[in-house]
Amino acid sequence: MDNNMKNPPAGENKEVKAEVSERLTRAEKIKRKYQKMDPRMVQGGGRGPRGGFGGKPKDISGTIKRLFSYIGKDKIKVVITLICVLLNTGCTLLGSYMLKPLIDKYIAPTDGSRGDLAGLASQLVLLACIYIISVVLTYVQARIMISVSQNALQKLRNELYEHIQTLPVRFYDSNNHGELMSRFTNDVDAVGEMLNSTITQLFSGAINVIGTLFLMIKMNIYLTLIVVFMLPVMLFTVGTISRKSRKAFKAQQAALGAVNGYIEETVNGQKIVKVFCHEDQAIEEFNYLNDDLKGKQIRAQFIGGVMFPIMGNLGQLTYCIIAMVGGALCGLGHLTIGELTVFANYSRQFNRPINEISMQVNTIFSALAGAERVFAILDEKPELADKENAVEMKNITGEVELKNVTFGYDPDKTILKNISLTAKPGQKIAFVGSTGAGKTTITNLLNRFYDINEGKIIIDGKEIKDYTKDSLRSNIAMVLQDTHLFTGTVMENIRYGRLDATDEEVIEAAKVASAHSFIMRLANGYDTELTGDGANLSQGQRQLLNIARAAISKAPILVLDEATSSVDTRTERHIEHGMERLMKNRTTFVIAHRLSTVRNADLICVLEHGEIIERGTHEELLEKKGRYYALYTGAVELD
Repeated sequence: MDNNMKNPPAGENKEVKAEVSERLTRAEKIKRKYQKMDPRMVQGGGRGPRGGFGGKPKDISGTIKRLFSYIGKDKIKVVITLICVLLNTGCTLLGSYMLKPLIDKYIAPTDGSRGDLAGLASQLVLLACIYIISVVLTYVQARIMISVSQNALQKLRNELYEHIQTLPVRFYDSNNHGELMSRFTNDVDAVGEMLNSTITQLFSGAINVIGTLFLMIKMNIYLTLIVVFMLPVMLFTVGTISRKSRKAFKAQQAALGAVNGYIEETVNGQKIVKVFCHEDQAIEEFNYLNDDLKGKQIRAQFIGGVMFPIMGNLGQLTYCIIAMVGGALCGLGHLTIGELTVFANYSRQFNRPINEISMQVNTIFSALAGAERVFAILDEKPELADKENAVEMKNITGEVELKNVTFGYDPDKTILKNISLTAKPGQKIAFVGSTGAGKTTITNLLNRFYDINEGKIIIDGKEIKDYTKDSLRSNIAMVLQDTHLFTGTVMENIRYGRLDATDEEVIEAAKVASAHSFIMRLANGYDTELTGDGANLSQGQRQLLNIARAAISKAPILVLDEATSSVDTRTERHIEHGMERLMKNRTTFVIAHRLSTVRNADLICVLEHGEIIERGTHEELLEKKGRYYALYTGAVELD
């Protein structure tokens, strides 16, 4: 190797170190950014062992009571399950206890006589029957409990999904969508895992411990004291390892979330990475995060993995002490071989449920924390109900009037200030102005996504709050800047605007929207399957389908919110032709950044800081040489 490569100049070495330091600093920032998030919120973040660690719930008793209300209809099944668990535990204890007569009476009789093979065979058959019954009971309790838990989860998911359909737009505007998805998946799954097995294991373990302890005391109090003495040692060990394990797995999940978040970020932005030649930097930053994950995983897996060996060795130690002391008692004639065998077996049975219960603590806390997060959504107040005397909106002409409308998303911050305007049936009203001026807010108020603070919004002489929300929204069609298509055929996506529309009406709507020609060029025409939000279509084609969806709704009022802002000029002309046909005989509200698209509007309103500062036709506003004139001529920019 060249010496210069081995020993670069001091100045160059400093530059290299500075560059690496800068990259690692950025990687550290990325790691911290993602580690601040709940690992289950990061797409692909995964979960730790037994459902991950969701933190301790705040209201344990309240959450448990509410959670168990979902299995209320299956109370009989739960009772049957608990009876099966009780009988199964009894069979296990009885099977162990039967070792005493097997040894003391049929294998090595205490009276010194020869063994009884015939009696031994009959006892072995009886013992086999007991264990077969235990297996059957285990199968029955598992099947029933799975049925109960899945019924509860189905009810919980249905209730959660039905509830989010009733929540106002304000809720979705202020909550992360990925977090909401996590409530349906990770949190509900954690609850399901607890209902599936943890409840029965806890009940079985408690019965096993109580029953085993009772039988051990009955058999020999001195050997029982050895087991009881070792119990605090085992519990202290379990608690210490569990705490360290929880911290280690939390750190692992945070590191895993950072890696997955970085992968998602760079894969989604791969074009940007390549355009700016950041491949090497991305690899180096990923290696840094991946190395951090490796260290966290090694620690977490090691701590989590030593639990069973340590507990197993403590159990073996207890077993050895019992064997030694029991052997001495046998030699002194205070204990039979059969009793010692049974007691040693009971000592193992006594330790096993304690280990299992300790391992279930994380599952329980994770499930209860997840349940609390689900209940937090269910406790969100739904959208305000319709007025008691609200009427259906039918056969309207589309006259819209805003009277002194004042509104703010936050009560302390007013967005719209005393807005008044009138749109006659069939008129085209355009809103222009800077970002944040309140243009989109007006359209949100028309649909009653939000209710105004002051003033009135009137359609055909009646305030919109006097109409039912469903009928109001069904009479207002919207074409937004952000297109959204559902998984399904082109035909189904257009029909989403009116589900009872015929195929002929769908095709006619597509023609109105200037979408028919490109649809017919698709592989299967109107039966072409769309996936991934229409990823196999161009932005302009997706927008044309949105316009077709609005056209088929036959709504007399139309809202176009920057529908052409993200397409090229040629596609924009196609969209404009579709929108022109769509706007015919409809009262239309247009929001546009491109002022050329609103020149033919009947009324143009210029908004700034929530107020209409200018209004008039295109020609009238140009003559005034005010804000609109400055925007149109480029004297100021429309940001």
